[in-house]
Amino acid sequence: MRHRLQSVLVYAVLAVSAVLVLYPVYYAITASFMTQAEASAYPPKMFPGGLHFDNFLQVLHLVPIGRFILNSFIVSAVIMLGQLVTASLAAYAFSFISFKGKNALFAMFLSTMMIPWEVTVIPNYLTVKSWGWLDTYEGLIVPFLATAFGTFLLRQFFLQLPAGLFEAARIDGCGHLRCFTRIVLPLSRPALATLGVYSFLTHWNMYLWPLLVTNGEKMRTVQIGISMLQFEEMTSWNLVLAGITLAMLPSLLLLAAGIKQLVRGITAGAVKG
Repeated sequence: MRHRLQSVLVYAVLAVSAVLVLYPVYYAITASFMTQAEASAYPPKMFPGGLHFDNFLQVLHLVPIGRFILNSFIVSAVIMLGQLVTASLAAYAFSFISFKGKNALFAMFLSTMMIPWEVTVIPNYLTVKSWGWLDTYEGLIVPFLATAFGTFLLRQFFLQLPAGLFEAARIDGCGHLRCFTRIVLPLSRPALATLGVYSFLTHWNMYLWPLLVTNGEKMRTVQIGISMLQFEEMTSWNLVLAGITLAMLPSLLLLAAGIKQLVRGITAGAVKG
C-alpha cells in the first residue's frame, strides 16, 4: 500500500511537471493561430476561435524569417559536425592512446566545463573582432567547434566497447586510424547521435552570441530575428508567437526524431566511469 502511494505521488509530480514544461509550447502554437484580440485577452484563451494561417504569411512578409532560419540551420549544422569530429577524435585519444600526462590533461580538459560560458564571452568577442569575423559565419561558428562535454560523453561510451575487438584488430595489423574508423565510429552511433542532437538543439537556440557578433539582417539567426516582430508602438503577440512556432519547428522535428538516441546515449554515458 505504501509503495503504491509513493508511485502515485511520483507520477502526480511528474504529470504536473510535464504540464508546466509543455504549457508554454502548447500556448505558443495555439496562440499563433489566434487573432490579435484573442492573443492579448486576459485570462489567456486555451483554444483559438479559428485557424488564422494568415498570421504566418504576415510574419514572412514583415521579416526575412526564411533567411534567419537558413542562417540558424547553417550555423547549428556546421557546429554539430565540427563537434562530432573534434570530440570523437579527442575521446578516442583519451580512451585508447597512452601518452604521458594523459590523466592530468583529461582532468584539465574537464575543468573547462566548470567555467561559465559568460566568462569567456568578452575574450571570445575581442578575438573574433580582431580577426575581422564580425557579421560572418566564421564568427558564429568557430568558437563552438570543440566541446569538453562532448569529449567526456563519447569517452565514457568508448570505454564500454569490448576490449577483445581492439586486441583482435591489432593482431590483424590495424592501426589507430583504422580502429577509429572501422570499429569505434560504427559501434558508437547512439552516442554520436546523442551528441549531434544535443549540439544542434543547443546552438539552434543560441541567443546572446549571435546578438553580439552580428549587426545586419543578412547574418541574423532566427532567435534574434523573432525579436524584430516586436515594435515600439505596439506588439501583435499572435504574430510574435507565429514566428516562434516557425522557429521551433526544425528543433521539434529533430528532437522527435532523435529523442530515443538522446536518452540512450546520455544514460549509457552516465553508467560507467
